[in-house]
Amino acid sequence: MYTHQGSLAPPVVIVGAGVGGLAAAIELAQAGLEVTVVERARVPGGKLRELAVDGAWVDSGPTVLTMKWVFDELFAHAGANLDERLSMTRAQVLARHAWSESEKLDLFADPARAADAIGDFAGAAAARGFQLFRQRASEVYKTLEHSFIRAQRTTPLELVRKAGGITELLRIKPFASLWSELGNFFADPRLRQLFGRYATYCGSSPFLAPATLMLVAHVELAGVWQVAGGMQRLPEAMARLAIEKGVRFRCGETVRELVLERGRIAGATLASGERLPASAVVLNADASALAEGLFGSASQGAISKVPAAARSMSALTLSMHAPVSGFALSRHNVFFGADYKAEFCDVMEHGRLPRAPTVYVCAQDRGDEDAAQRSGAGEGAPERLFCIINAPATGDRERLERADIERCIQSAMELLDRCGLQVLATPKSCLITTPSDFEQRFPGTGGALYGRATHGSMATFQRPGARTRIPGLYLAGGSVHPGPGVPMAALSGRAAAQSLLADSRSTARSHPAAMHGGTSMP
Repeated sequence: MYTHQGSLAPPVVIVGAGVGGLAAAIELAQAGLEVTVVERARVPGGKLRELAVDGAWVDSGPTVLTMKWVFDELFAHAGANLDERLSMTRAQVLARHAWSESEKLDLFADPARAADAIGDFAGAAAARGFQLFRQRASEVYKTLEHSFIRAQRTTPLELVRKAGGITELLRIKPFASLWSELGNFFADPRLRQLFGRYATYCGSSPFLAPATLMLVAHVELAGVWQVAGGMQRLPEAMARLAIEKGVRFRCGETVRELVLERGRIAGATLASGERLPASAVVLNADASALAEGLFGSASQGAISKVPAAARSMSALTLSMHAPVSGFALSRHNVFFGADYKAEFCDVMEHGRLPRAPTVYVCAQDRGDEDAAQRSGAGEGAPERLFCIINAPATGDRERLERADIERCIQSAMELLDRCGLQVLATPKSCLITTPSDFEQRFPGTGGALYGRATHGSMATFQRPGARTRIPGLYLAGGSVHPGPGVPMAALSGRAAAQSLLADSRSTARSHPAAMHGGTSMP
């Protein structure tokens, strides 16, 4: 094991082995620091997880992987090749969408095919609108990639400067809602639903989220990747690389409290009472847990609290291993409810399950291009399905009534049936996860899966960055800058590591004794 012979500085402790924590661990170990990762689950992964359902392992967390370059760069910087360690294929069908048995639309990775499909579905004007929308989404992404996505947390004024001036920034419509801006490209409300759904990738409402989120369309068209063996293989590959670099993992252990001495981080105390000295801590937990005092009162003021009303959505999920018939599923499928605005009013305004939900279905045994052909299963055999329904993040305040959950699931199944899909699930073959369950997994969140909701032009600037008010304490994960999603969490981990390293160099220059263990910075 990598032990830094002769070093007087204690290790960096990373709390949480989600994608952000793993990325930070790899980056810091590559820089020569001693790193210990504490993870309360038995395996790394964070929100990425598998559940055993009736004899099958079902991906029951994030199922869409974009921005593969983030992981290519992370592995390359550590002297490894991602493609040699993980088998991934680029999807040709991004998702299959349905509104009824006769209203179906595939969105293809090939823009020309996608435009043709949209034209066949909604007419030539819609196809032209898609081409203009795709161009605008690309412009938004290019404006924000280096000025915001790859950058450290910034202020509005700094973003204006980095983006090339106020005129350039205004071109991407930061003050318009995503839903209203989509109306400039698509007259068909079904297409506004399809592309408005990108706001839910941030746990937000398309009616309140800024139009800048149309950049998600560019990201998906640039590549959606399927990981052979399931998404859990990604954190496994990251953990293996971290171990090769000397990172120590302590899984199945919980951090009870962050320890401060003279106003800065000095360690972490485990639930067992053991104290781990630390030169710095990277907290890869939801930022709300820190602000709510779940890591001790001493560190509670490191960041500001997220009001319950500002939380992103939670989810009601169904992990199933069941036979299906009728509708020809692709890998990713979206079944839209009839009244999209009412769905978000139910969840975001009234704090209840939607009466007419939209349902996402990840069919994990389906091929990509030929949806009728399944991999590894005969006709009529059970399939691994993961379904997501938007839900309010109220898991810390109230448990959803069983009758309300059953009504919502019944409405979801009726929608699938109207679209031609029959799912023959039984209680044994279906595991349900509620906002209260997510609150238990991620305390302090109410079950919110994406941190603060991205509502309004200023919301994104209210996410905490890598640095906190406490020296030596850094943040990573989907609740901090640059935002939620698997690749964004990885970027946050790298940002935390780079901030820590920069601060360490600054401390060493200001206080040469730090090079000999004279301060608590590495």
